[in-house]
Amino acid sequence: MAWRRTVPWLWWQTVITLFGNPRVRLFAGAVLISFSPVFVKLVSVSPTTSGFYRVFLGGVALALFLLLTGRKLSFTKRAWTALILSAVFFALDLWFWHRSIIFIGPGLATLLANFQVFIMIAAGVVLLSQRPTGRQLVAIPLAIIGLAMIVGLDWQSLQQDYQLGVIFGLLTAVCYAGYMLTMRQVRTDSRHAVPSREVAVMSLVAAAMLGLAAIAEGESLSIPTVNDAIWLACYGLLAHGVGLMLIASSLVKVTTTEVGLALLLQPTLSFAWDIIFFGRALTAIEAVGAVIALMAIFLGSRQSSQQT
Repeated sequence: MAWRRTVPWLWWQTVITLFGNPRVRLFAGAVLISFSPVFVKLVSVSPTTSGFYRVFLGGVALALFLLLTGRKLSFTKRAWTALILSAVFFALDLWFWHRSIIFIGPGLATLLANFQVFIMIAAGVVLLSQRPTGRQLVAIPLAIIGLAMIVGLDWQSLQQDYQLGVIFGLLTAVCYAGYMLTMRQVRTDSRHAVPSREVAVMSLVAAAMLGLAAIAEGESLSIPTVNDAIWLACYGLLAHGVGLMLIASSLVKVTTTEVGLALLLQPTLSFAWDIIFFGRALTAIEAVGAVIALMAIFLGSRQSSQQT
């Protein structure tokens, strides 16, 4: 009967060993987050309501972690201002992204959201007087070419919902970049390697904003089915809570190339899940366009990942 005690112990030791490796944490976090648009697509609640539960459940879980570990909030006035602003950007990010997922599917919506790397490049030039690298200058036209191959050159021929989905996806990228820039400002004064405090506060503030937005839109915050509750719990606890913390805890211990690959992995897997779970049809031209766009994201993220 000793094996019954030995097997669980060995399993737990394996888990500890694996997640003690920062590279494993980085890519495990990217895999978890790649399921985010799948959860949004699976639930029957409104896009705003699913966004509310992502940050609410994730925020509550992180707040409980802080409470149980005795960690205190200690932000400067400037950090608090940037933190509230980051919550505004993140709430807008989810508002636009969830609608983009509904209109054009998890794969393309996530790919467009990751165009934030190009917004970060522009912000670096305008706000921080940083010169873009040669790779980044190549990445920008590549991204435009890849997007044109996926969406098509005749914009007027696209359905209105599809057009809105593309626009919302690009607005998601803008808001995501705004979130990263403001969160970076919060982190400049932090003495802690893992931003569990910052993400917990940001999540709960964003949840309050999305909750008010849902009420203003006339949407209910009730969860209609057990399946919806399960998917929303996975979204908030696994993708948002665990996924973000796994990535955040690894960033200072991995190379910028590995961060760029992790950024690339998320939209790649989201595209794969879209095809596998929802039967997305992908022509040869669209597939090549997706590969080109992903290459552009990787090239563009090389420097911006180091900056953030």
